[in-house]
This record gives sequence, C-alpha cells and structure tokens, in this order.
Amino acid sequence: MIEPVSVPTRDVVEAVRALARLSRFIDHASDSLSASDYRVMSAIVEGEARASRLAHRLMLGKPAISSTVESLSKRGLIVKSSVEGDNRAVALALSDEGAELFTRMESRMTELLERLASTTPDPKTVLQSLTWLGASIEATMQAREQAATA
Repeated sequence: MIEPVSVPTRDVVEAVRALARLSRFIDHASDSLSASDYRVMSAIVEGEARASRLAHRLMLGKPAISSTVESLSKRGLIVKSSVEGDNRAVALALSDEGAELFTRMESRMTELLERLASTTPDPKTVLQSLTWLGASIEATMQAREQAATA
C-alpha cells in the first residue's frame, strides 16, 4: 500500500493536476500514437515481450491490451509470434516500422519535456524528480506482483 505523503493537500492536488496536464502535452507530441499505443510499445521495448504480461505490467484490463495489440499489429507496428513450448502464449516485438515510429515519437516527447522543464526554476531537479517517480512506480508494481504470486 502506498502511504500518503506529508505535504499539504493543495500541493498534492496541484501536482496531480500538473501531471494530468503534462500527460495531455505528451499525448499531443505523439500524434501518431495514442497513450495506450505508446505504453504498450514502451513495455515491449523495455523487454516485456509476452502479451499475457502486458495487462498486468501496465495495470490495464486484458480487453484494453488485446485491443491495442491488435490495432498495433494491423498497423504493422508490432509483430506477434508464437512462444515455443506454449501454444497459448504470444510474443510481441516492434516491427522495423514500429521501432522507427516509436523512436521518432519518443524523441518528440522527450524534446517537449526538456523544453517544459527548462522553463522551471530548476530543470534538472524536475527531470530527476520525474525519474524518481518512475522508479517508485516500477518498485510499487514489482511489489504488487510479488505479493500476488506469494
């Protein structure tokens, strides 16, 4: 369970709203990929090749993952293949076109984030804090996964 931070509620609310606005900025920078497309492709790039694990890793329902995977496959951005020894499992990989699009869109998103951070009083701390937040999210997800399998 995540413990609340001892920060005035107003600050936390403002942080949540800032993250929501940031998400919209990032979405606009990736006009060829939806947020779901990006999350699935990012997980594949990070090594999550099994379709059955994406829903859990991304904390999305299996229907949402299946729909996104099917859409990306039809667009030729990911390649599905069978997993040797497991007839039900499907492995995912980015196609060459998918890898190129992912790289281009992620580059646009990182440039946007760097520009936004550069307008703050301490750009390095903003980016470092987001990196720390990402690491905390990953650790929380791993802890949940370990608790679920224990």
